[in-house]
Amino acid sequence: MINIRFFAMLRERLGVDNVNYEYTDEKTVADIKQKLIARGEPWTLLAEQDVLIALNQTLTSASAAVNDGDEIAFFPPVTGG
Repeated sequence: MINIRFFAMLRERLGVDNVNYEYTDEKTVADIKQKLIARGEPWTLLAEQDVLIALNQTLTSASAAVNDGDEIAFFPPVTGG
């Protein structure tokens, strides 16, 4: 099982803050992201280029390898001040 979390605008627009994803044979974050996007609206939000990804609480790219038990987080760009 992979815990997928959504933050800020993504959480609001998807209407969920997390999803427990049944891990099968996905090799990368991109594989899981594509399966979520394939669900259709509103999941296509994840296809936006500015969506950031964290794997086990570390910023990463979509090409990062995933394993059963990992946590993936998707969130919009963060600004500070």
